[in-house]
Amino acid sequence: MESLYPMRINKYLAWKKISTRRGADELIQNKKVFINGKLAVLGDKIKETDKVEIKGAKAKEYFYFAYNKPIGIETSSPREDLFPLGRLDKNSHGLMILTNDGRITDQLLNPKYFHEKEYMVKTSNKLRSNFKQKMEAGVNIEGYLTKKCKVIIVNDFTFRIILTEGKKHQIRRMCSNLFQEVADLKRERIMNIKLGNLKPNNLRELKGEELAVFLNMCYTQ
Repeated sequence: MESLYPMRINKYLAWKKISTRRGADELIQNKKVFINGKLAVLGDKIKETDKVEIKGAKAKEYFYFAYNKPIGIETSSPREDLFPLGRLDKNSHGLMILTNDGRITDQLLNPKYFHEKEYMVKTSNKLRSNFKQKMEAGVNIEGYLTKKCKVIIVNDFTFRIILTEGKKHQIRRMCSNLFQEVADLKRERIMNIKLGNLKPNNLRELKGEELAVFLNMCYTQ
């Protein structure tokens, strides 16, 4: 993984789950942040070997989970202390990210950022010969031309699609525009997080390298 250092001190404090970047600036202005024993100032950059200390500030503990949403329920969280990042419609199922970390909401949901999401889609009718070409080029859905995407044909009734945007009911609307009816839609990946063999309505905590890569992808765009 590419080195994150040298890193601005406010980005470092956000990455280490101590505060938001704005909150980090306030901590620095309030003279609560020290780098190698020296008072930090706005704009300071740190190296991986630097020692950062926060005086009188308690870090909030953040949690991140992969969740397999079943078909037939609205987007929600099985735990009151966690909220979902993004949505899946009632008739779709698969991977969602649940967290109590509001700092990454904008990075995941703001359309100016490009994060891959991968879906397995089954159709009721046989895929047309030009379906892949038309989907990948962009589809006009009610005046909006979708961004270019990647489509992998699995068989006559199944395809994978990798998107970097998430308009409401986007895949279903794209398919409908191309005269294909979606029978089943399952999200299998968000960035580096994969659904794997996680059973419906179950949670899997994200940690270690998997979580580090995920957060790095969130904060480096």
